[in-house]
Amino acid sequence: MKLQLEKGYQSAKGGVCAAAGFSANGLHCGLNPNRDKNDLGMIYSEKLCQAAAVYTENKVKGAPIIVTKKNLEMSKGTARAVIVNSKNANTCNADGEEKAERMCELAAGVLQIKPEEVIVASTGVIGQPLPIEPIESHIAWLADGLSPQRHEEAAKAIMTTDTVKKEAAVSFELDGKICRLGGMAKGSGMIHPNMATTLNFVTTDAAVSAKMLQKALSDVVKVTYNCLSVDGDTSTNDMVCVLANGMAGNEEIASEGSAYEVFKKALYLVLMNLTRMLAADGEGASKLLECVCTGAPDFQTAVTAAKSVIGSTLVKCAMFGADANCGRILCAIGYSGASLDVSRIDVELSSAQGSLMVCQNGNGIAFSEEKAAQILSQDEIQIRISLNQGEAQATAWGCDMTYDYVKINADYRS
Repeated sequence: MKLQLEKGYQSAKGGVCAAAGFSANGLHCGLNPNRDKNDLGMIYSEKLCQAAAVYTENKVKGAPIIVTKKNLEMSKGTARAVIVNSKNANTCNADGEEKAERMCELAAGVLQIKPEEVIVASTGVIGQPLPIEPIESHIAWLADGLSPQRHEEAAKAIMTTDTVKKEAAVSFELDGKICRLGGMAKGSGMIHPNMATTLNFVTTDAAVSAKMLQKALSDVVKVTYNCLSVDGDTSTNDMVCVLANGMAGNEEIASEGSAYEVFKKALYLVLMNLTRMLAADGEGASKLLECVCTGAPDFQTAVTAAKSVIGSTLVKCAMFGADANCGRILCAIGYSGASLDVSRIDVELSSAQGSLMVCQNGNGIAFSEEKAAQILSQDEIQIRISLNQGEAQATAWGCDMTYDYVKINADYRS
């Protein structure tokens, strides 16, 4: 998928290793019965990083999240490495925290750093004990293979039902220095973030204080990952973390201002593009859906309406069937809880095949069903909603609901 960028930002190679000083690796350790699939990954920085993270708001939280929170508190918002496994979420297990802490100890041992400088994450089946032996027996190989060129292997290691790896990186300028920010993500099902089974790891060589890094991440997540929905289920293990090692040499961003806005935009572009990739690769999905809600009295109204449409199972099914059913879209807006005047809503559907107005002033209008079918047959569809009540706007991303989604989730554990 081609990255969507803005002036002043260029696409960069290297994913989570695009930034200077970062290396990564991934391999098969035996958690996944398929020997062709990586199931253990690592990210490492030459220098200590300022760190920030956001986590799932699900009250049932994976042990890795609990341990990562403790580690970042102990290290006062710093970290140097990430250790992550797939196939097993290490959640709802009596020994979960013990296993997560052991993973940090193992990574720290081979990297010669402190255990509290390690971020740990897991994804996969919930409620099954995590076998630690495969990780113990492969941790040295994992560390020995660390390289900036091995970012793809790390991206593959976090995949579960994902059909493609997800990476994005950009370069930009701060204080005359070229900075890079890149990341990798996983997620295909159980995605309805509230902070997203989405794991996301971002690195940058820009110098940013922990406080401003956390502020930027918390703000950007609200308009990217929290505007994503595949199936309405919020995972127990969702996590987004950012590591900044300052190796680009810019003056540290310690307060709001022009430099902070440049950095924040870079973070937005990477997370927004990863969000689009996650939506497009939803379990069983055949179409990426983007809902743009404009003309709202405020951002909260716009985002509430857009997320409701994207999260609607009936809208998802209609898009799968190429059915321009504006009634389902209006229905989703109506129960969203947003305060609005329904009689002023316009709805337009568009894709590479053109655009078509299907609703004006809150009422469905006549249109060519043939034209609608052509527009909705594409793999990227935009649902444009105008509330005509203000200047605020928001975008949400999702996918269609297909027969394959049920097939995948009917036997997920096997």
